[in-house]
Amino acid sequence: MSAHIGAVGAGRMGRGMAIAFAYAGHPVTLLDAKKRDAADYARLQVDVDADLAATLGMMASLGLLTGDEIAQVRARISLVALNEAAAQLPAMDVIFEGVPETMAAKEEALKLISAHARKDTIIASTTSTILSDDLAQYVARPERFLNAHWLNPAFLVPLVELSPCAVTQPDVTEALKALLEAIGKVPVVCTASPGYIVPRIQMLAMNEAARLIEEGVASAEDIDKATKYGFGFRFAVLGLLEFIDWGGGDILFHASNYMQGATGQDRFAAPDIIQRNMQNGRTGLREGQGFLSYDDMDVPAYQRDRLGAFVAMLRHLDKMPVKGGFD
Repeated sequence: MSAHIGAVGAGRMGRGMAIAFAYAGHPVTLLDAKKRDAADYARLQVDVDADLAATLGMMASLGLLTGDEIAQVRARISLVALNEAAAQLPAMDVIFEGVPETMAAKEEALKLISAHARKDTIIASTTSTILSDDLAQYVARPERFLNAHWLNPAFLVPLVELSPCAVTQPDVTEALKALLEAIGKVPVVCTASPGYIVPRIQMLAMNEAARLIEEGVASAEDIDKATKYGFGFRFAVLGLLEFIDWGGGDILFHASNYMQGATGQDRFAAPDIIQRNMQNGRTGLREGQGFLSYDDMDVPAYQRDRLGAFVAMLRHLDKMPVKGGFD
């Protein structure tokens, strides 16, 4: 049976989530979170219709939908006004709050949801900055609340970062995780921590790229080329911690020490866990232990698999090595 999904906030995130769930067969209700007069709401309806039509049309052009399927997906998404909240929210099994990133807006939306949602409904914020523990105070049943940070475009990017608050029931997290996996998403669970996982990592990388420009190290074009065909290429196949293990944590430790000394910047220093891993013989693939365990793994087969994925990426990017000099 399909879960009835609610998205409070009819902006970009709400529309993206609506498409993701409707594409997988779920009915979705987009609840406008703003008070509007009739004329303004009519304009919103036109905007939402046009945006959904354009996105579904683009998906069809990419082979994700047929022409007939566009109408079916669109029919699963309904837009309702704020004054219909009391009538609409009780019908929803999972409700995502997707209003602007201010505490005032979040408080208003979460209190509205709490006032009308069923007791068994899962409520999730989609904030990219505010901790779930800080938002839980606005929810009547915080044990059924957590954060679900989607990455834009929500209808395409697989990852969703789930961040329970201190009192979230484990079965609530597991239920939302299972729902997301069922629509093809890749949920990960992290504690309530500033920046979660991806924003925290990418913020450092983006700031470092900007510093390279500031220092005159390379052109913007070459920095982007380096990240696409070096950084991004490798990390599309290997996770960051997997990559440390692949090359060796000791390599990272010594490289970090050099960078810290050469630049005079402590931001390049290796964290204590790298040195502890070295002391405990957990340098990675060579030792069979690192951040991951390789004790029961056929390591040569694993390496061939990853290298095969690199070759597949090269074909995808049309960057296969050039052959020459053969008889």
